[in-house]
Amino acid sequence: MGIVPPFSIAGVGICGSSSPAPASDDVTDAQGGSGVRRLLLGPILLLCVCAPAAALAQSSSSSHASAVRRLGAQVAVYQQATWRWQRITGEARAPSAGRNLAAMSVEDVRGALVLWRRRAARAWQHARHPPHLRAWQCIHRYEATWNDAGAPYYGGLQMDYTFMRRYGASLLARKGTADHWTPLEQIWVAERAYRTGRGFYPWPNTARYCGLI
Repeated sequence: MGIVPPFSIAGVGICGSSSPAPASDDVTDAQGGSGVRRLLLGPILLLCVCAPAAALAQSSSSSHASAVRRLGAQVAVYQQATWRWQRITGEARAPSAGRNLAAMSVEDVRGALVLWRRRAARAWQHARHPPHLRAWQCIHRYEATWNDAGAPYYGGLQMDYTFMRRYGASLLARKGTADHWTPLEQIWVAERAYRTGRGFYPWPNTARYCGLI
């Protein structure tokens, strides 16, 4: 007589075994001894159902964490781009909600990504259109190349150290003299001086050539 698996029912072994089971309400143990009541099946079946469910929950949690990390990294990129251009143009820094990404749903993080992507695009569009762009381009044509490093004046708008420290201190600290700045960065530093009331007078000769004073 073949050996019947320890706890099988309805022709299928517990947790997927294909060994046959007796048709009676009792289940025969492996030694063919006395019947074991169906009452004993409860914990066994619960264990078999819960184990895959727990594995599925763990997999879902891991997938959620991975998606949040990936989206969160993209959010950080757009945040930094937004703040960089706002710092250069003198705009107020866009606020961050300060939420913990790990505690957010994937949909919420996607929403944050859309928000910061739009903010970065707006900040960039503003940065690439300074109010007096044509005026600065004209002054630049008479002054020097954007990467001119001839002391004591630097860059395409020929800024000295006093000017750079006053209107472009953060760029001076991070990147050095104006010849290491991008043209837009140089223009926005000059724009900052213009806004203080100095206008185009720091460039008296070239501003006159351009008809600005």
